Amino acid sequence: MTLSQTLQRLEAAGSAQARKTYARHGAGPKMFGVSFSFLGKLTKQIKRDHTLALELWASGWLDARLLATMIADPQQATAKLLDAWVTDCDNRGIAGALSNFAASSALAESVATKWCADAREFVAVTGWDVVARLAMNSTLPDAKFSALLKTIERDIHAAQNCVRYAMNGALIAIGVRNDQLEKLAITAAKRIGTVEVDHGDTDCKTPDAVACIAKTKAHRVKKAARS
Repeated sequence: MTLSQTLQRLEAAGSAQARKTYARHGAGPKMFGVSFSFLGKLTKQIKRDHTLALELWASGWLDARLLATMIADPQQATAKLLDAWVTDCDNRGIAGALSNFAASSALAESVATKWCADAREFVAVTGWDVVARLAMNSTLPDAKFSALLKTIERDIHAAQNCVRYAMNGALIAIGVRNDQLEKLAITAAKRIGTVEVDHGDTDCKTPDAVACIAKTKAHRVKKAARS
């Protein structure tokens, strides 16, 4: 599928309602308003196409960039590419999508370390989202995550608005990694207390870390009992 054909598909699939919803979540005006469901279907059709992914990202359309993160090849991810893409992130949606791609690359740990410390809000958001994905799906040592819990506890209340939300998400992900980290994460969460995040004109809420960790663990226990 060519760039022109893909953009035509995206434009045809857009809706005014989706554009309105994405705008409330911080997306800029250059978007078609394509649902994630449609993006998923298009990803299955295209599969991996790194060249097309680069062209889609360069187009500047939000929907095209979301799709780019889904069809890009993690094995071809370079530090230069990831740093260039993260610089373009300006809302939680695209930051989350890029974090999925970055976390599946060999550079996940290094970019997470660098991005989490970045002063730009959505670069840091992407970094903490990568941390959350690594906590859920990596073989990194627990010591890596226990150290990050200390960073979260120390910095979360002084962090920028959306970074606080991402750090809270990373805290939860670390807490559900295993029993040892669960104890450390819950202790940290209790010391942190309520995490205040301004979600603007949306229905989003900031999860209570302690309750979310407990709920996830209970779900896993219940699922294991059924299997």
